[in-house]
Amino acid sequence: MRLILLCLILVYCAQLNAQTYQLFSPDRQIELVVKVGARLDLQVKFQNQTIIDSCRMGLQLANGTQLGLRASVQKEERRSVRDTLYPLVPEKRALIPDHFNELTIRFKQSFALTFRAYNDGVAYRFSTAFKDSITIAGETARFGFPGQSTLYYPSVGKRSDADIFHTSFEAPYKIARLDTMPAADLAFSPVLLSPVSDPKVLLTESDLLGYPGMFLQKGTGNALQGVFAPYPKKIMVTEGEFPQQIVTERESWIARCAGTRVYPWRVMIIAPTDADLVQNDLVYRLASPNRLKETDWIKPGTSTEEWIIGSNLYNVPFEAGINTATYKYYIDFAARFGLEYVMLDAGWSDVKDLFKITPGMNLDTIADYARQKNVGLILWTLSMTLDRQLDSAMHQFQRWGVRCIMTDFMDRDDQFMVNFYERIAEATARYKIMVMFHGAYKPAGMQRTYPHLITREGALGSEFNIWSETVTPDHDLLLPFIRQPSGPMDYEPGGLDNASKKTFRPIAEKVMTQGTRAHQLALFLVYESPLQMFSGNPSAAWLEPKYMELLGSFPSTWHETRVLQARLGDHLVLARRHGKRWYLAAINDWTPYETVVKLDFLTKGKTYRATVCADGVNAHRFGSDYTLREITVKAGDAMPIKLAPGGGWVMVLEE
Repeated sequence: MRLILLCLILVYCAQLNAQTYQLFSPDRQIELVVKVGARLDLQVKFQNQTIIDSCRMGLQLANGTQLGLRASVQKEERRSVRDTLYPLVPEKRALIPDHFNELTIRFKQSFALTFRAYNDGVAYRFSTAFKDSITIAGETARFGFPGQSTLYYPSVGKRSDADIFHTSFEAPYKIARLDTMPAADLAFSPVLLSPVSDPKVLLTESDLLGYPGMFLQKGTGNALQGVFAPYPKKIMVTEGEFPQQIVTERESWIARCAGTRVYPWRVMIIAPTDADLVQNDLVYRLASPNRLKETDWIKPGTSTEEWIIGSNLYNVPFEAGINTATYKYYIDFAARFGLEYVMLDAGWSDVKDLFKITPGMNLDTIADYARQKNVGLILWTLSMTLDRQLDSAMHQFQRWGVRCIMTDFMDRDDQFMVNFYERIAEATARYKIMVMFHGAYKPAGMQRTYPHLITREGALGSEFNIWSETVTPDHDLLLPFIRQPSGPMDYEPGGLDNASKKTFRPIAEKVMTQGTRAHQLALFLVYESPLQMFSGNPSAAWLEPKYMELLGSFPSTWHETRVLQARLGDHLVLARRHGKRWYLAAINDWTPYETVVKLDFLTKGKTYRATVCADGVNAHRFGSDYTLREITVKAGDAMPIKLAPGGGWVMVLEE
């Protein structure tokens, strides 16, 4: 008892002697208070109100060293940056102000902590300066919050054949008070905390390279704590339609690293309004700069995608399926409606051998035909197979003129798998082939470092309409606020069989979407993905040429984004500019929504031609009902919008 009392007294005395450091955002609305004593602790305030009352930080090395306990400060360094970033692939804006104040505290124990304060969030990261490589046993990242907060989080569903760290990072959002979050739930980031009064706080990470990703779990008190997958010790390969690696045993540590390196940023986006979440690109700003020397071959665009509908074509003179005739049909379709790419999804080759082409497929013929039509090809690959055949596959893909590959079924973010992403990024860059990842964790800024990593999944998207009822308009109204701030998101909109809440059924090969046709069209503008995937059936699309010409005219990158109206989970209205054209979009949940949008962002004195796609008068019952019309507008005009349940609205403006 005396020993315990003595320890408590020592801890208390250490806390009394803690060194305190302050850091303010450029607009001085956000304040960081860093305490260095018995442990490292961070407090975050917004407008003098505490929004994170205790963020504990530490690294534990396998040799027993604790970086963060009773650390001795060597020196502090400060700087202020007022810069502008020019993203090679502009996801939401072509010019990104990069303004922040930074504090770095260097410790005698050969490590440092760097803190950054922006006007829209804060972040911290560790760095180490050891001569020899180190093994990291664990990381402390505990985020404590004052008062009650509603938590929005995607929870990992435990697989029967693997441990909890295996996940495709596709899950609907659970909504619960933080203090009632089940202790067993493991969330993958980003997660959103919404207190009784704003601002909201989004927790995620950036610059995730050579280190495991951060999951979050309920900690003691009103807190979330980081959880990191241990490194694989033993791996087995599953059988089945899509074989993949499963970790059967893990090490007692999470990462082995060079002794001198920086670690991922722990990011806290601070959003006084819901619109601030949609507009935020802090994760991108924190990521490492572009590492590629040549980038002119990186071409965003829109592609067909046949897997969701199972290539179930009709009104064609051939038997549809995985064959040359089907893909020539897709190429003709893409060329007619202005889509830059055609996807050859799973099935074009043996999943275990990229050189064993499926009978009925002639890739040389398809590649030649695509070149003639000026349409690029995208090939699906199984990640495990791609890794094994990487160099030879890259040679062959380059010969076929493949512009992009999808690689799939990684389903983990331990250090071993994170290293795989970087290995694929470097190999594909050498051959000037873009990449989209499926079965993947969120981008975490990696698309800034490797801008040819054009998009990735990491979200519950359209493919779930095949077998579930989870992809609802309510879900669609959470993604832009929670998942999208972490980077591009391949959702694959564009379904043409649109159903109401009452009539929707998950039916393979006759796949419906929940909500209206205009809702699906608006998602191409709402969701940020420099490579958009049209998942509708081309046979149906041929019958609606005006609609498809509008869809095919959409760009997939943006020079400017303005959020006009936003309410988490309820509705979103935004305007994006590409060149001189403006693209406006609105979506809502299952509750009908009416509003007025004032066009006061347009150039005064100019008249604009506008194409408007809106919910039809019967869209509440027959989701595929829409109207398409041409009108003339000018700056300052007020546009009435009426959205059906699960509705949508699109307006394209040009001078």
